[in-house]
Amino acid sequence: MIPASLNACLVLSAVLFAIGFLGVLVRRNTLIIYMCLELMLVASTLALVAFSRYNGTLDGNVFVFFILTVAAAEVAVGLAIIVALFRKRQTVQVELLNQLKD
Repeated sequence: MIPASLNACLVLSAVLFAIGFLGVLVRRNTLIIYMCLELMLVASTLALVAFSRYNGTLDGNVFVFFILTVAAAEVAVGLAIIVALFRKRQTVQVELLNQLKD
């Protein structure tokens, strides 16, 4: 198996981040937007691991560990908010969730 170079990992990370960013800008479903935000987070962790591997240190891997720990808590809170919004408004479309008071 051929090991991936730093450039290949960074290009993949940039492509994943761009797809996530485009998804956040274009989509109108809160679940899809949330998944695109998670994709952007994974892209940044991939870049950290690539730089860590390139430098031969474990610094990037330690950061990734903390990022994934925080992401797990973020998923629980984010999905709870989305479920609460759906129960209150019966929709997950962003256009229909533009009022703070119901």
